[in-house]
Amino acid sequence: MTAMSTRAKLGVVVASAVLLGTVAAGYAATAAQAPRTTPPAGGEQAVTLAPGPRLLAITDRHVSTVAATDPAGPRTVAGLECLRVYAAAGTGVCLKPETAWSYQVVVLDATLRQTRAVSVPGLPNRARVSASGRMVSWTTFVGGDSYTSSGFSTRTGILDTRTGTTVASLEEFGITRDGRAYRNADVNYWGVTFTADDNRFYATMATGGRRYLVRGDLAARSVETLKENVECPSLSPDGTRLAFKEAVDADPAKGWRLSVLDLSSMRVTATAEVRSVDDQAAWLDNEKLAYTLRRDDGQPDVWSVPAHGFGTPALVIPGAESPSPLT
Repeated sequence: MTAMSTRAKLGVVVASAVLLGTVAAGYAATAAQAPRTTPPAGGEQAVTLAPGPRLLAITDRHVSTVAATDPAGPRTVAGLECLRVYAAAGTGVCLKPETAWSYQVVVLDATLRQTRAVSVPGLPNRARVSASGRMVSWTTFVGGDSYTSSGFSTRTGILDTRTGTTVASLEEFGITRDGRAYRNADVNYWGVTFTADDNRFYATMATGGRRYLVRGDLAARSVETLKENVECPSLSPDGTRLAFKEAVDADPAKGWRLSVLDLSSMRVTATAEVRSVDDQAAWLDNEKLAYTLRRDDGQPDVWSVPAHGFGTPALVIPGAESPSPLT
């Protein structure tokens, strides 16, 4: 092993450790400090994922919805426990505990009825549903990869809810980096977002101590790099921009700046949110982003900020996380 490859692998280890520590600390704080809510009479039947003027989120590790016009007001909480949730077009995905040490990716219909379930290794981190409701993706932190001394990496999968076809890990895909075929044992992926055709997608790929925005093709089982220092992309409803977290000075240890990438010009615009946002933002519409920030006591809140670089961040749903509009 060369000195350069050693340094590259060490960079991935450090970045993975920073990411894992942040996520693990957040879950520990939630489990230890957040009170468990009692679902209203009717449980899951009181919550629907059908399109409407509502926002979906997690409240005290349970699926909940609020009115889009009054997100800080009354909320409906279901009995379904999830660590990550997302929904679109009446299809939901819930990353939930299966046992004390294992988790499931559960696909939900509009009534929160389970339609599919996939057991996954590791700690849930990201979840997405395509705009049509057909495609579902997830990311977990896992242990046991031999190339890292820390033993931690990420695992990202995709499920086609129409055909049942499942990609257990994007690491199976071919890679084109900077126009040339690329292969390395240290490759990791996280944070998928789908385009309107349910075939192409964007995601983060890490390798050699660097993090790249990649564009993927499910049918071709391939990805290509587009830009460095782009993490957790989220495609706008009109398909023209990607919200993402940009590591300050390309160093995740310094935190992340919530930014927006114009896909036609590849120009980056930092939002007015100057706090470190370690989340995959959701688009409330073509103008606003929603994301989770944790207070000093570890409790989460959902905030929003304009996507065009001006305005002021606003608290949207107190005491909640993992937001998505029910479009």
